[in-house]
Amino acid sequence: MSRVVAVHGINNTYIGPRIMSEAWVPALLDGVDLAGGSGRITANDVGCVFYGDVFRRPGRMLGDDELELLEPEDVDEAAEIELLRAWWEAASATDPGVVPPSERTLGPVAGVQAALAALSCSRFLAGTTERLLIFWLKQVNAYFTQPTVREEVQRRFAEAVASDTEVVVAHSLGSVVAYEALCAHPEWTIRTLVTLGSPLAIRNVIIDRLIPSPQRANGARLGAWPGQVETWTNIADRVDFVALVKRLRPVFGDAVIDVEIDNGTRMHDVTRYLTARETGTAILAGCGYGEGRRP
Repeated sequence: MSRVVAVHGINNTYIGPRIMSEAWVPALLDGVDLAGGSGRITANDVGCVFYGDVFRRPGRMLGDDELELLEPEDVDEAAEIELLRAWWEAASATDPGVVPPSERTLGPVAGVQAALAALSCSRFLAGTTERLLIFWLKQVNAYFTQPTVREEVQRRFAEAVASDTEVVVAHSLGSVVAYEALCAHPEWTIRTLVTLGSPLAIRNVIIDRLIPSPQRANGARLGAWPGQVETWTNIADRVDFVALVKRLRPVFGDAVIDVEIDNGTRMHDVTRYLTARETGTAILAGCGYGEGRRP
């Protein structure tokens, strides 16, 4: 099976597993090569978990495109509004092109429209439409609120794991999927988790909705450790507003290794995360090629 299992995040609804593999596997191997591990991991060692189609609506009429139907008033759930507000605040703090939010509560449609308009001006989101931003919010919320979605995504992840799987590489919402799966299967012998652009530590809209729920001590959230994982490397671009909380160590424990990188203007792009030397180094170490192992 696969020594390395990779799982995607949001905005993969209208592709498929082969398209994902065509983009992810070469990028991952390039990162490994940059880390000095050329030839030690091959395409046959990498498996991809695809679940984007779970978010497709079945039985739609031709031309009835889901994105075209989304409007600001569709952002109507508290968790969606809170996450949108957090994205807006984070983007305005790092991008001078994004007007910061006012002190008024983001709740009415006008407030949502203002947030979407501000984010669409970000240089980091060039080409991203307001409707696509809404779609991202809906996907995150669907995972947490629709049991059938969560169960199917978790089932697909579990199917990809084999007895020889050593490393899990998870991007964006995929880090939530991987984390919950590893917690749910303590019998798995996976020793290394690599998270890329992870939103895991975002309060209320993410961490407080995880399974298992975090413990609370002195007002802080303390997340459970994922299964038998020994090494957890969390890699985040310094201005990736999807990964609002860049450091996971304070939430999930001192064993987490937090690494900051620079992906340029495409701060949440998975190929830029995968081709980073830091990602390749973490994967190599997880496969036994770090610290003097497997020469």
